[in-house]
Amino acid sequence: MPPLPIPMPTDLSALLTVMDFIGVFVFGLSGGTLAVRKRLDLFGVMVLSLAAALAGGVVRDLLIGALPPASLHDDRYLMVALAAGMTAFLFHKPINRLGKPVMVLDAAGLALFTVAGCGKALSYGLSPLPAALLGALTACGGGAVRDLLVAEVPRVLREEIYAMASLLGAAVVIAGQRLDLPPVPVAVVGALAVFVLRVVSVLRNWSAPRAPGS
Repeated sequence: MPPLPIPMPTDLSALLTVMDFIGVFVFGLSGGTLAVRKRLDLFGVMVLSLAAALAGGVVRDLLIGALPPASLHDDRYLMVALAAGMTAFLFHKPINRLGKPVMVLDAAGLALFTVAGCGKALSYGLSPLPAALLGALTACGGGAVRDLLVAEVPRVLREEIYAMASLLGAAVVIAGQRLDLPPVPVAVVGALAVFVLRVVSVLRNWSAPRAPGS
């Protein structure tokens, strides 16, 4: 029998839901934009949008026993992801000219999915470390699937501060729960931590330590 979620405060539950939907649109837009750059057709744009927007959340829900996954029984997730893909398809020229704003949207999606994913994992009774990893999986999994579908090394495996930023946000959420702090401000601070670290790392060209060569 799948585990039952621990009841969350109504305001936190509403905030995580809003974060989930905004993250779906933002990552769907990133998937659709990448598909347009790769000159895929409309179907390909929609597939990459769906993969980027939903894959991480689906895997998270399967792992914590939240069945069926939220995006597969709530049509709103699919509609938001498809709307993001159509937006990328129709307005790719102005979107492509917005290099930094698109990067900011990607950082926002990373932040929102991290907090929503970690918060949901905690609500299903997971201990801190698995919850942090599932928060990062929610945030990074869709982008990894998106990149693999176009034969690119996933961004999370490159030299950028990406997964590390996600883990920082998850750590903030977990620390707030352990210290019994108000959950909504903690969620907001966690998302801001991810967002700021991701944006600053891009602007300053920070990268994760690399393994020494042979």
